[in-house]
Amino acid sequence: MVPPVFRFAPSPNGYLHLGHAYSALLNFGRARETGGRLLLRIEDIDATRCRPEYETAIYEDLAWLGITWDVPVRRQSEHLADYRAALEKLSALGLVYPAFESRAEIARLVSAREADGPWPRDPDGAPLYPGNARSLSTDERRRMIASGAPYALRLDMAAACGRVAGLTWNELGEDPDGERGRVAARPEVWGDVILARKETSTSYHLSVVLDDALQGVSEIVRGQDLFHATSVHRLLQALLGLPEPAYRHHRLIRDGEGRKLSKSDQATGLRELRAAGVTPAGICQLVGLGQVSLGVSQTPP
Repeated sequence: MVPPVFRFAPSPNGYLHLGHAYSALLNFGRARETGGRLLLRIEDIDATRCRPEYETAIYEDLAWLGITWDVPVRRQSEHLADYRAALEKLSALGLVYPAFESRAEIARLVSAREADGPWPRDPDGAPLYPGNARSLSTDERRRMIASGAPYALRLDMAAACGRVAGLTWNELGEDPDGERGRVAARPEVWGDVILARKETSTSYHLSVVLDDALQGVSEIVRGQDLFHATSVHRLLQALLGLPEPAYRHHRLIRDGEGRKLSKSDQATGLRELRAAGVTPAGICQLVGLGQVSLGVSQTPP
């Protein structure tokens, strides 16, 4: 039997908070329970928000919690060629097209369409892509790209779904409504998702799917806020010929008003809690894990 492989994959765009600690501890615990391996991946494709000091803090916080991981650590910024190759494969299938509308233009298009009724939105509440870039000719696309216009590379969702059918995944956790077991994937509810931009050769959806496959991750333990995104990930796995991992979506850690903890909302970081005298055992109690057997701290790479 091949030992199972788990991963914790934070972005170094802020300090880790209790929600990150909960997910990291669950992954660490699953790896220990099953005799598996825990990988640490740094998802740093957003060059404008990711900073070295946040990455250093990730290592420090995880080591303080007693979490150990396999080395080397995979940093997404060092593997952009892998994502470009995957994008080229999807492009060769005729499933990728450039869209040139800015965020402001997309908002105006949505507003205009909603004059006739509500415009559909994805599971995260964002409006589906409302533009007509799919209908642009090849020459027009080339002309606009050559002019230096910014663009996003989108997945032609209808064409992609037409290539695969009956996608499901094995859910070992559950969504907020309690769904588990074999779950039917519904990638179409996301519309034409972005796979890359002119200035960034990948997106979260594309890079996470490829990384998990290249690293041999067999069970993905992550928050319920990503439950519905799994539909897009299963579609990309099928299109790229990648293996299907099992998924275990866990509850979210929320603040006193019921909102999930977020870096953008300045959620209290682990480093602040540590400075206030909270112990690793105290962190486990704060996230509802009770008594957890923690490992020996490891020097970060």
